Amino acid sequence: MTTVTERLAWRYATKKFDATKSVPTEKLERIIEAIRLAPTSSGLQPFQLFVITNPDIRAKIRAVSWNQAQVTDSSHLLVFAAWDNITPERVHMMFDLTNDIRGFKNEGWESYRQQLLGIVAARGTEANYQAAARQAYIALGAALIAAAFEEVDATPMEGFDPAAVDEILNLKSKNLRSVVMLPLGYRAAEGDWLANLKKVRRSRENFVTEII
Repeated sequence: MTTVTERLAWRYATKKFDATKSVPTEKLERIIEAIRLAPTSSGLQPFQLFVITNPDIRAKIRAVSWNQAQVTDSSHLLVFAAWDNITPERVHMMFDLTNDIRGFKNEGWESYRQQLLGIVAARGTEANYQAAARQAYIALGAALIAAAFEEVDATPMEGFDPAAVDEILNLKSKNLRSVVMLPLGYRAAEGDWLANLKKVRRSRENFVTEII
């Protein structure tokens, strides 16, 4: 049985994808489901996931992403777009959804709803966006682990112009801002300088501090 750590040791930030290979739908859906199930603060899920295969859209995104070939050569391009603000409407949406799914209202939960509304109001728009963006990164981590488990290559990417991507995807009209991208696919057999290099991580001794 392959362990999670073995799969994480296998993965790397793929620099060259094989553009002829496509991720099977069932694998893609399991990766997406891992993203959907990722934990988020207060259960708000304050971001949207865009799964892009359209070649024209991907070519436009590549042009504002330092011309990185992974954007167009991968099988699927995932874009994580955070809420531009955590508004009362968005808080109510998720709290009401929780009540609907669970079939009851909890006094403590409703009290927390009011507390959270006060917190986000005091924090302000930009701080709320930054908080939402951090939650998207939690989901990105879940996606990377899920992709590795599915033996699908993935490359987390911040190297792009967020404002330009927002315009390409018309995110402003959706009250969203692009945060990070994740091309998914399969590494090319040749031409990826990073593929056969040893993974470099600090040793446990130099990385972990135990406080007893």
